[in-house]
Amino acid sequence: MTRRQSSFFRRGRWLPRFVPGLTALLLAVCLLPLLSATARAADPPPPSAPAARAAVAAMQPGWNLGNTYDAIPDETSWGNPPVTRELLRKVKSEGFRSIRLPVTWGVHQGAAPDYAIDPAWMAKVRQVVDWALDEDLYVMINMHHDSWMWVNNLSADHDAVLARYTATWTQIAAQFRDKPSKLVFESINEPTFSGTSGDDQNYRLLDELNTVFHRIVRASGGGNSDRLLVLPTLYTNADQGRLDALAAHLTALRDPMVVTTVHFYGWWPFSVNIAGYTRFDATSEKDLTETFDRVYNTFVAHGIPVIIGEYALLAYDHNRPGIIERGEQRKYFEFLGNYARERQLTSMLWDAGQFLNRSTLQWRDPELFAQIRSSWTTRSGTAAGDLLFLPKSGAITSRAITLNPNGTDFQGLRHGSRNLVQGRDYTVSGNQLTLTAAALTELAGDRTYGVNATLEAGFSRGVPWRIDVITYDTPVLSNASGTTSGGMTIPTRFRGDLLATMEARYDDGSNAGPANWTPYQQWDTAFSAYTGDSIKLTPDFANSLKDGSRVTLTFHFWSGDLVTYYVTRTGDTLTGTTA
Repeated sequence: MTRRQSSFFRRGRWLPRFVPGLTALLLAVCLLPLLSATARAADPPPPSAPAARAAVAAMQPGWNLGNTYDAIPDETSWGNPPVTRELLRKVKSEGFRSIRLPVTWGVHQGAAPDYAIDPAWMAKVRQVVDWALDEDLYVMINMHHDSWMWVNNLSADHDAVLARYTATWTQIAAQFRDKPSKLVFESINEPTFSGTSGDDQNYRLLDELNTVFHRIVRASGGGNSDRLLVLPTLYTNADQGRLDALAAHLTALRDPMVVTTVHFYGWWPFSVNIAGYTRFDATSEKDLTETFDRVYNTFVAHGIPVIIGEYALLAYDHNRPGIIERGEQRKYFEFLGNYARERQLTSMLWDAGQFLNRSTLQWRDPELFAQIRSSWTTRSGTAAGDLLFLPKSGAITSRAITLNPNGTDFQGLRHGSRNLVQGRDYTVSGNQLTLTAAALTELAGDRTYGVNATLEAGFSRGVPWRIDVITYDTPVLSNASGTTSGGMTIPTRFRGDLLATMEARYDDGSNAGPANWTPYQQWDTAFSAYTGDSIKLTPDFANSLKDGSRVTLTFHFWSGDLVTYYVTRTGDTLTGTTA
C-alpha cells in the first residue's frame, strides 16, 4: 500500500467509524447529519461556466500517473520506470482523455525565502505536460505529498508555510502560464492540518490556501487568467460537512472557471478486507451510491462539475493477490464506473503501477481493465460469484449461480471456443443459472486440485463474466511455531481452495488481534496468504496477543469451508496447533 493510499482512510474518514467499535459506528452514522448541518452552505454556489462544465466532461475518463513525480525523493524511487512518451500514447490509445500528474515539489526546493524549485525537476514536469498535451490529453497537475510533508503545519507555523506555498505556486503558475487551456491546476492533494482545534479551523485554513492559490494563478496572467482550477474538500473526502464547506468557499470566490474534486476508494472494510467484508455487498454498494449522491446533490445538480481525482480500491495491488477476490473487484469497478456516469462525475483511476505495467506497457490484469473500460459507456452482467467449487471425490451434483444482469440480457455460456447447450449443459430460471451434473463432471475432467475449466457467461452488453470451475478439498494446516518479532508461518495445503479471511477470538469469546473491535482481522495487518504453501501471521498480530491466553483462529475459505487453528503466545514465542 502506498503512503498516499494508507493516509487516505487514516485522516478523518474511516477510523472514527470503526476503531471505537460498532456502537460508536452506529452513533457516528446517526449523528453525522446533525454534525454536518452547521457547516452547510445556506444557498448553493453559483454554477460554473459552460466552458468549465464542457472541459470536465471532456476529461472523462482520466488516469493518474501515480507514484512517479509524487514519489520521494525522485521519479523512480517508488518502483516505476522513467516516464516516456510511449507511455502517454498507450494511455491515450486505451481510451483515456486526461491524466492527473501528481507532483511533490518540496523535496526539490531550495531554502527560504525564494524556495526555488530545482530547474531540472521543473523541466521533467514540463516535458511530461508537453508530451501529454501533444497527445491531445487534458493534464491536471497539483501539489501532492507536500500536503503532509509541510503544508499540514500551517496552523503551527502559519507565515512560513504560507510563504512557501505562495512561492511554490507562483513558480508553477509562471512556468505554465502560456500553456493551452487543456492544462488544469489542482491546488493541493488531500489537504490535512495538524494541531488544529477541529474542522472549523481546518476549513478556515483550507479556504486560506485555496484563496491564495486562486489569487496567484489568476494574477499571473496569460492562459492562467481563465484556466480551469480544481479545489478539493478537506481530506478530499465526500462527507457532507466537507462538501458544504467547499460549497461555501466557491460562493465566496465566485469564479465560474473553478470546479471541485473528491477521492473515492470504496467502503473501507471491503477495500482492505477487515471485519468480514470480503464481498462487494449491499453495504459497500450503499456507501458508494450515497457518496456519489452527496457529491451530485451538492455540486453537479447546481452546475458545478466534480472530478473524482482518484479512485480504486485501497488494497488492490497486483503484488498482493487475494486481499480482495477477483470477482468482487470486478463487481466494484463495474458498479462504480456506471454510477459515476449516471451522476455525471469525471473519474480518474489511481494507478501507481498496479494496473498498467509501465515497463511492458501491458495491463497486468487485462480482464479487470476491460471491465473498467466497459463501465465508462455501459453496464455489464455479473454474478454472485466467479468461483464454482467441486469436491475432489464423490458424485458431482448440479450447481446454481445467481446472475446479476444489471439491465442486460443473459446470452449463454462458453467454454473456450465451444458454446454450452441450454437444456443439456445448463438451465436458466429468472436469474438462476444452473449447470447440470453431467456438464460439470465433463468440465472437471480428472479433478486435479485448482481450476479445471473457465467459463464465460455472455450478456447482451458489456464484457463477459468469468466463472472458474475448481476442484478442492478442505485445506489442511500443520503445527507451527514463531516469534513476536517474526510472526509465524503456518504450513498449509490449500488443495485448490483460497483464503477469504481470518477470525480470531480468545477462549472467553473476546476478540484477538490488532483490530480488537472486530473478530475478523485485516489482511496484511494480521495475516496473509500469498503463496501456495502457507498462511502467515504478522508480527503485529503476534505482539497484540495476550501472554498465555489461547486464541482460536477460524480461517474462512472461498469454498465456504472453515478450518480451526489454535495459537498461544508465551513470552516472545508463538505456538500453533491444529484443532
